[in-house]
Amino acid sequence: MLFNSLEFAVSFPVVCALYFLVPRGLKTPLLLVASCGFYMAFIPAYILILFTTILVDYFAGIWIENSEGRRRRTLLWVSIVVTCVILFVFKYFFFTDTLPPFHGGAPASLEPALKIILPIGLSFHTFQSLSYVIEVYRGHQKAERDFVTYATYVMFFPQLVAGPIERPQNLLHQFHEPQGFDHERVVSGLRRMAWGFFKKLVVADRLALFVNDVYGAPQQHNGLQLTIATVFFAYQIYCDFSGYSDIAIGSARVLGFTLMENFERPYQSTSISEFWRRWHISLSTWFRDYVYFPMGGSKVSRPKWVRNILVTFGVSGLWHGAAWTYVIWGLLNGVYLVFGGMTNGLRNRCLGAMGLHEATLLRRFLMWLTTFVLIGITWILFRAKTFSDAWYILTHLYSGWDLATLKTQNFQLKHFPVAIFGIALLEFLQYAEGRWQVSGRLVRLPTLVRWPAYASVVYFVILFGVYQSAQFIYFQF
Repeated sequence: MLFNSLEFAVSFPVVCALYFLVPRGLKTPLLLVASCGFYMAFIPAYILILFTTILVDYFAGIWIENSEGRRRRTLLWVSIVVTCVILFVFKYFFFTDTLPPFHGGAPASLEPALKIILPIGLSFHTFQSLSYVIEVYRGHQKAERDFVTYATYVMFFPQLVAGPIERPQNLLHQFHEPQGFDHERVVSGLRRMAWGFFKKLVVADRLALFVNDVYGAPQQHNGLQLTIATVFFAYQIYCDFSGYSDIAIGSARVLGFTLMENFERPYQSTSISEFWRRWHISLSTWFRDYVYFPMGGSKVSRPKWVRNILVTFGVSGLWHGAAWTYVIWGLLNGVYLVFGGMTNGLRNRCLGAMGLHEATLLRRFLMWLTTFVLIGITWILFRAKTFSDAWYILTHLYSGWDLATLKTQNFQLKHFPVAIFGIALLEFLQYAEGRWQVSGRLVRLPTLVRWPAYASVVYFVILFGVYQSAQFIYFQF
């Protein structure tokens, strides 16, 4: 079920009302039933695949906790392999067909069936399940004995299909501590949801009209349109994904749950490493804790550190999609980090010799601009359908600019002011929140001022939103 659908607008208040009314012992079962309904609204068959993963890791967690030594390690690996095989079969089976040793080996007759039942959000709940068994193995988390509670931890509907990817230490215990109705917390959650809907409906879905036209047929558009589409996509994917996270965090907060933050104003970063500390935080920390650190992280020789970075980002790229464009996207980010780490001292000396010391405004602006451009280049690989499309866009960004030809088939000139105003408003409000904590000040305003302000935000979203029930980009992962 999409957050931006009529079904969610009707069912979410009903679920919340029932949750606050039913006895304490029925709250978690109610959430499990609601989560099943939320997930089955896409395609009912998805639920069978999801429950297979849940059953495997539920019993694996108990058996791992009751075991020691080699048996404990074996059970962990059996759980990881079984869970990853499910992910592999439905997401990567036909990707292996592009590898030279397996080229042409995958039976084409299976492709339609596997694509039909490709579960939405499979990578997200697979990683959440894996983090549970790994944390039980490491002794950081007690195995959950109650199946309903464990199933609800994996299936909790606000973050089921696109995260944040939670750790059991943060989320699992909250199902044992159900919260009653709290007016301030509910209003706070609704405010966060409204912010997410602004990002998704007003900014992301409007920019998508231009991006989809240009990236759908890049050869038919000039360099200016390609450049604008690339900048627009940077904001589209940010507002689409962080908007989903805001709605997820806000709806969970309404019910009394606290989810981890997933974004921290990433486009205000002044380096690639800072960007990755602010972008998709739940996935970045997942790869850091379960892939990068176990390989030695940065506490190894320089060649091994380079290997660790490239392997982590290469796998991260593959997690996003079964296509080489995603793998190269991940590796390119890894190359950025390696190059940045190896040249950091030299760059500091050169900039210092030019009088551009760390605190200077010009240096920070140049670092911000460089970071934004480098990330924008990686988004071309992420968004383009093929390598040839990505290469065409990269090599034609600065050619054939024609100010008289800006509109596309679905994005008219009249859409530009709203799109640009939406981006500007987004950046201003994010800056204001970081500098002046606007949301905290808003809460302290008199009711007669505060509620008209809330109503104005809702009216703005209704007035300027794009309503095509567009799916969130990260659902495909």
